[in-house]
Amino acid sequence: MRVLLIKGLLHLFASLPLRTAHGIATLLGRIIAQRTTLRIAQVTRTNIRLCFPHLSFAEQDTLAKQSLIETCKTFSEMGALWLWPPKRMLGLVRKVSGEAYLQQALQRGKGGLVLTPHLASWEIVGLYVCSRYPSTALSRPLKLAGLHDLIYTARSRTGGRIVPTDNAGVRALYRALHQNELAGILPDQVPNEGMGIFAPFFGIPTYTIVLASRLARKTGASVIFAYAERLPHSQGFHLHFFQAPAEIAAENLETAASALNQAIEQCIQQYPTQYQWSYKRFKRRPAGEVSVY
Repeated sequence: MRVLLIKGLLHLFASLPLRTAHGIATLLGRIIAQRTTLRIAQVTRTNIRLCFPHLSFAEQDTLAKQSLIETCKTFSEMGALWLWPPKRMLGLVRKVSGEAYLQQALQRGKGGLVLTPHLASWEIVGLYVCSRYPSTALSRPLKLAGLHDLIYTARSRTGGRIVPTDNAGVRALYRALHQNELAGILPDQVPNEGMGIFAPFFGIPTYTIVLASRLARKTGASVIFAYAERLPHSQGFHLHFFQAPAEIAAENLETAASALNQAIEQCIQQYPTQYQWSYKRFKRRPAGEVSVY
């Protein structure tokens, strides 16, 4: 039933102009923000309270409400991003800054590792990159298996190779980089136990992936951060690319993970309302700490 409902909503949003989809999302976000007992609202407020302790309660509340609206917009866009014809969907990219970093990475001959945090629409970043460069990207399997075929087809339809977050998928990333291609990772997902280390993220010990560091260090690939900025008035997106700090490839994994998180923070600070604060980023805690959720 849930799968049918989600598919129905995706097709509904795909049939609407983006402005209309965003209008519905704004209304839904406002309703969710008022329902303080909803898990999505609770997690959003907890994350914002932890990451922005210098803000007043009123400022944190305003940021949480705006974030919930933007989170709903992210879902409302999935219909267009996954179901529109590629040419029409890519037309939502209105401006691109820093794409030269991708080209320079391939010119070096060692591939490029593209790290895309959950800011605004990470989907449009991947679809755009895959449409222009040979690319392989990790994709964590969904809990709702009934959506797998739809999403796999959607994410791979601009030419990218989508691989699972398992050993075979990691090997595929190494192959892509050794073949001077691009490899894509979402760097702010909570890794499986044993696949990360704790490093500061907004000053909070956070279980952080080490895969990006190992890929960069072992292949010599350039590391580029990428994120989408959702433009006002439903105009589309501005994609941003920038060179990652060299410390991400450090042999010391704590140094590398700290540099990774600092760069993610840099992305978030540009458009804090558009980050996916509803994600339980701090669900894994150091030994002895209680859950923050």
